[in-house]
Amino acid sequence: MRPRHLLAAACVAALFLAKPPAASAGGFAIDAQGGYFSIAAKDSAEAVLGSSGFGTFGGGLSYTFGKGIFVHAGVRVASRDGERVFVADPAGEVFKLGHPVSFRLVPVEFTLGYRFGRFGSFTPYIGVGGGVTSVKEESTVAGITEKESQSKGSGHARIGLEFGKKALRFAVEAQWSTVPDAIGVGGVSKIYGESNVGGFTILGKVIFTTARD
Repeated sequence: MRPRHLLAAACVAALFLAKPPAASAGGFAIDAQGGYFSIAAKDSAEAVLGSSGFGTFGGGLSYTFGKGIFVHAGVRVASRDGERVFVADPAGEVFKLGHPVSFRLVPVEFTLGYRFGRFGSFTPYIGVGGGVTSVKEESTVAGITEKESQSKGSGHARIGLEFGKKALRFAVEAQWSTVPDAIGVGGVSKIYGESNVGGFTILGKVIFTTARD
């Protein structure tokens, strides 16, 4: 089963099993986050960057309303270095050309979500939203450095579990995102027929909140 299907199943299960939140005053929260990102353009990334996985880190700001509804704005960075390659066809051998390449994604995301009732010290939550992802690529050939940069609209869905009752809390979160038509016009990604630089992300979070729920 693909990660986005697992995430969808988890969201449905949360809707049926979770209890509604108790009344609270709501409040602001800031978070620092880090984890692992697996890009949807798997074949292109493995050919050029050596792996489809990225380390990712960032942070965010959120506000939770009294009925469990929350809004969140966040930004993360995921980057990886590789080298230029030549591929004749999707089933062909990958020939490395020795020219260094740096690839970086910076998603800025806005989420509307819902926090369910607490189970002991645990609070499950879900959310959906959109944003803008900056896609940057830098390569050097024969001492000449070329830079390409663009921004594309994105969408995402997430599910998480927060631990703690006081101001300092922790959370784990899974997210599926889509950033269509960001690559695939030329080069290796065109050969593989890949254009989406979204993917699946697992995050750990450290949260400081003023909410008392």
